[in-house]
Amino acid sequence: MSVDDGVRKLKSEADEPGWEVDPDDDWGLAVIATVGRQLRLRREAVGMRAADFGIAVGYGEDLVYKIEGGKRIPRPEYLDKADEVLDAGGLIAAMKDDVAKVRYPKKVRDLANLEARAVELQLYDPLNIHGLLQTPEYARGLLLMRRPAYTQDDVERMVAGRVARQSVFEKDPVPEISFVLEEWTLRRPLGGRVLLRNQLEHLLEVGRLRNVELQVMPMSREEHAGIDGGIEVLKFGDGSAVGRSPVVANGRPVTERKQLHILELRYGIIRAQALTPRESTALIEQLLGET
Repeated sequence: MSVDDGVRKLKSEADEPGWEVDPDDDWGLAVIATVGRQLRLRREAVGMRAADFGIAVGYGEDLVYKIEGGKRIPRPEYLDKADEVLDAGGLIAAMKDDVAKVRYPKKVRDLANLEARAVELQLYDPLNIHGLLQTPEYARGLLLMRRPAYTQDDVERMVAGRVARQSVFEKDPVPEISFVLEEWTLRRPLGGRVLLRNQLEHLLEVGRLRNVELQVMPMSREEHAGIDGGIEVLKFGDGSAVGRSPVVANGRPVTERKQLHILELRYGIIRAQALTPRESTALIEQLLGET
């Protein structure tokens, strides 16, 4: 492969959806502008032209200018290579964490911050497999079905956000997490049977974690306390909590004790009506065998 072919390939990869800066995200815009300015100042300090720098890191000159101008989110490997080429001693590479967060929509970042602080999570979604449980491929399939359609850029940004939120399973100490899933969401082959099969396998894997309780609400139940919508209750180490449900405060987050009590009461009844974790695992294994 020639050098020109390599540059064209990297340029194409850099132009993939999901690496544009969200124009409504003030913090994200500020981060990317700061990173871009630091890259430009460092490059100029060593006397390197943008075109030469682009060749050194494997990017086209136009993308170098986009990144330095705060118009494009640099990939992690771009920052690593830039740190090496500019002899920055790790200062540029150290920006990767903040840059990675910019890829996620602001509301996803806010939710992820709450989930990361929580010591207990109670989660019920009546319409889909919960986002914290979705594989990237399954999440992408669901997002591509939305109408009116999301842009490809929005889809990739939201998939990245969902995947990033799943770091909650790797916290130390780990939080206690409870999920209630609807059986029909485990049967419907949204995105195709291959995606569903991989998703069911992932559910079994997550369900084996000691801090996770995964229950399924069977379709055969004649009574269901969750018919009014989903429930999220997050509890924190200081004793405070935040909850959300479509039937409480019009879906806005609530922290008032009376409203939280209503959500926890409903969630407790839903869990009691659902299959036990052991029964739920057996059902998911059965569905996996049928898929």
